[in-house]
Amino acid sequence: MSTTIASAAAGGSGAPPAPPGPAAASPARPPAIPPLTGSARALGTVALSLATFMNVLDTSIANVSIPAIAGDMGVSPAQGTWVITSFAVANAISVPLTGWLTQRFGPVRLFVTSVLLFVLASWLCGLAPTIETLIAARVFQGFVAGPMIPLSQTLLLATYPPALAGMAMAFWGMTTLVAPVVGPLLGGWITDHITWPWIFYINVPVGLLAGLASWQMYKDRDTAPRKVPVDGIGLALLVLWVGSMQLMVDLGKEHDWFESTPIVALAVATVVGLAFFLVWELTEAHPVVDLRLFARRNFALGTLSLSVAYGLFFGNVVLLPLWLQQWMGYTATWAGLAMAPVGLLAIVMSPWVGRNVARIDPRRLATAAFLGFALVLWMRGHFDTQTPFIDILIPTILQGAAVALFFIPLQSIVFSGLAPPQIPAAAGLSNFARIASGAIGTSLMTTLWERRAALHHAELASQVHTGRAAADSAFAQLGSAGLGPEAAAAMVNRLIDQQAFTMAATDLFRLSAWLFLALIPLVWLTRPARGGTAVDGGGAH
Repeated sequence: MSTTIASAAAGGSGAPPAPPGPAAASPARPPAIPPLTGSARALGTVALSLATFMNVLDTSIANVSIPAIAGDMGVSPAQGTWVITSFAVANAISVPLTGWLTQRFGPVRLFVTSVLLFVLASWLCGLAPTIETLIAARVFQGFVAGPMIPLSQTLLLATYPPALAGMAMAFWGMTTLVAPVVGPLLGGWITDHITWPWIFYINVPVGLLAGLASWQMYKDRDTAPRKVPVDGIGLALLVLWVGSMQLMVDLGKEHDWFESTPIVALAVATVVGLAFFLVWELTEAHPVVDLRLFARRNFALGTLSLSVAYGLFFGNVVLLPLWLQQWMGYTATWAGLAMAPVGLLAIVMSPWVGRNVARIDPRRLATAAFLGFALVLWMRGHFDTQTPFIDILIPTILQGAAVALFFIPLQSIVFSGLAPPQIPAAAGLSNFARIASGAIGTSLMTTLWERRAALHHAELASQVHTGRAAADSAFAQLGSAGLGPEAAAAMVNRLIDQQAFTMAATDLFRLSAWLFLALIPLVWLTRPARGGTAVDGGGAH
C-alpha cells in the first residue's frame, strides 16, 4: 500500500486530503499522477532547486553587507542587524503554517505565489530608502518565504518515482546546505564591487524564472483548495512564542542575556506562549500546526536529530569565518574561499546517497555523517594562530562528505511511515525546527565564543607582567622596534586577544565534535521502514 508523494502533493484527482493526525494513517488514496520524466523532470528539478537556493541564500547573503547598509541608512551596525532579525522572525513564524496553507490554497498555487511574492519583496528591499522601510520589506520577504522550502521538498518528491525519492532529496539537500556557505561570499563580492541593493535585486530574475517554470511544470498537478477553518487563536499564540523566542535569541548576546529585563520578559513570553500554544493546538479540531506528528517515533526523533545537528553545523559555519576575518587577517573573500569547498564532495556524493538511501539503512548513513562531522571538528580543534590556509581548507573539503551523508538520510527517517496527506505539514514542522535550531545554534556559538575568549584572555594576561622573563623580552623587542610603552602594551594585548579567541574557537570545535558523537545513539532509537523510500505511504511505524 505504498504511494508516491505525488498523490499527496499534486492531489491526484483533486479529492480533499484526509484530516491531519493519526487518523490519516490509512486515508482514501486518490489515483496517483505519474511522476515527471525526461526534460520535464529536469526542468522541474532545476526550477524548484533555484527557488530553494534563492530562499536559503537570503538567510545569509545580507550578513556581510550590514556595515554598508547601516552606513547608507545613517544608523548604527547594531540597528542594521534588524535587517537579518526581521527576516528570521517572520520566516520562523510562517514556516509552521505550511500544512494549513497547503490545504487552503493547494501546494502548487501556494508555492508559486510564495516565489513571486518573494521576488516582489526582494525588489522592495533594494528600493528601500530608509531603514524602517527596509525592515518592513524584510518582514514581508521572510513571511512569504516560509512555505517555499517545505513545499519545494513536497513538489520535488512528486517529480520522481518512489525508487528515486532519495535522489530527489539529494538535489534538495545540496541547495539547502551549500547556499548558506555561498551567501556571505556572494554578498561580500556584490557589496564590494557593485552596491548592496543588488544582493536583493539578483533574486528578481532568478525568482521569476523559478516561479514561471514551476507553474508550467506543476499547474496540472495541484490539489483543489479546501475551505479549512482558520485557527485564529493558535496563529496568534504561534506568533507570540516564536516571535519572542527569535527576538530573545537574536538580541540576547548584545543585551547580556538574562541580566537584561527585556530578555527575561521575552523568555517568559516564549515559555508561557508555548505552553498555551501546545494545549490549544492539541485540543483544537482544526489546528494551524499538526503537533500530533510528534507522536510518531520516526518524526519526533528524526526531527530532533536533524535540528540539533543542523544547529551545530550552522553554528560552526558562522564561527569559522568570524575567527578567520577577525583574528587571522582574512578578508571576506578569502574567508569565503576557505568555506566554499564544502560543496565539492557534497555535490559529488549526494547523488550516490540519494540512489542508495532506500537500500542502505539511513541510520547507518546518518551515523557516518555524524562521525564525519566529529572528525572534521576535531581537526579544527587543533588550529592555532599559525595554521596555514591549506590546513584550514582540508577539513572544509572533508566536511562535504559529511554534509552529503547527513541531510538525505535524516529526512528519510523524518518522513518514514507518514501518510501522503501528512507530508506538507511534516515538511513545514521539520523545517521550522531546523531553522529555529540554526538560529539558536548561531547565537549560542558566538556567545560561548566570546565568553570562553574572555576566560582565556584573563588567564593569559595574568602571565604577562613586569619581572617575567618572556614578558620583559617581548616588551624590549617592541621598544627596540620604535614602539612606546602604550603602543607596545596595545600590541601585546592584541596578540593575547588573538590567542584567546583562537583557543576559544578550538574549544567549541572540540565540544561540537563530542556533541555530534552524542547524537548517534538518538538516531538508532528510530525505526525507519525497511527498504522503503523516504516518503513511503504505508502503515505507521
